[in-house]
Amino acid sequence: MSFFMGKTVLVTGGCGTVGREIVRQLMDQAPKELRVIDSNESEVFFLEQELLQKQPKKPAIRIHAHCQVGDIRDVDKLTMMCEGVDVVLHTAALKHVILCERAPFDAVQTNIVGVRNVIQAALACNVERVIFTSSDKAVNPTNVMGTSKLMGERLITAANSLKVGRRTIFSSTRFGNVLGSRGSVIPIFARQIESGGPVTLTDRRMTRFIMTLEDSCRLVLAAAQKARGGEVFVTKMPVIRIDDLARVMIDELAPQYGFDPAEMELTEIGSKPGEKLYEELMSEEETRRTVELDEMFSVMPAFRSVYEDIAYDYDDLISETVDEAYVSSPDNSMKLEELRKYVRDHRLLEPYMRRVATIPAELPTIVRRRAA
Repeated sequence: MSFFMGKTVLVTGGCGTVGREIVRQLMDQAPKELRVIDSNESEVFFLEQELLQKQPKKPAIRIHAHCQVGDIRDVDKLTMMCEGVDVVLHTAALKHVILCERAPFDAVQTNIVGVRNVIQAALACNVERVIFTSSDKAVNPTNVMGTSKLMGERLITAANSLKVGRRTIFSSTRFGNVLGSRGSVIPIFARQIESGGPVTLTDRRMTRFIMTLEDSCRLVLAAAQKARGGEVFVTKMPVIRIDDLARVMIDELAPQYGFDPAEMELTEIGSKPGEKLYEELMSEEETRRTVELDEMFSVMPAFRSVYEDIAYDYDDLISETVDEAYVSSPDNSMKLEELRKYVRDHRLLEPYMRRVATIPAELPTIVRRRAA
């Protein structure tokens, strides 16, 4: 039986890449009601139309899908949307590093004040669980976006001490780059390859954690079930070198657009301000209060005495100690052929493959010429 079966679930930012996939997976979990809030009016309309077509095939199961235009900066709207809700999956955020640097006050309003609003609305409506989706950039942050995400995590952890007898459990999930999402490097490389190059790298030594959109959202839903309160779930992810990803994409896509992969230029342009050569999903300090689970790690609150006494009795506990910080490096990255297989197995480049139409041989010559 699904954990979400019969529950009312609210997804904030449900029209974003991650939010939309979470909504799609939830439709297979048979919740009683699915609510979505997003600030993108057009996408809200299209998502609701899409959900109307995705009702479960069993006639006895009918999911009431309800999408609304709204902003997480509006606590009154959030409170209204949380009325009668069992689970809140909070994905709405400003996620682009450079845009947050240019508009730090907006990042604070959405990524920090917005989290506070979600907490207040959930407590006011006695919601059962709230799961906040964070980022690897929250670990030892070097930019506004990462700093705001770290503050969001701390607010979610602190919320467990504010509930005063209410049932609400607050937890966070933290993962790295979702390959194929609108904010990932894959669409950028694909456009550069389509135009004949060059493909630009900030630094050839750069490594990153990766996962597919489907897996990232599946683990968010799994975290909602595992959550005990105040912890940060860190998903286990493979590591790649960005240089290798560019080479795999050139080999796979360049022939589609009529280019020789061997002749396509790969240019190094230098790292951006605040950009790390490696990523961290867990810091050295956090390892001292982390346990290992089957598909993820669980980082316990730093100041346990401040919060209520919580039993972190996970069913899939592997180890109660973690010895090393969870960072990406060339030493633990996938080999080139392993990455090529990963990209193919998960069909990550399928949206960028050129569709070459075949013309039946029996068509008249003039039709064949026009079609060509």
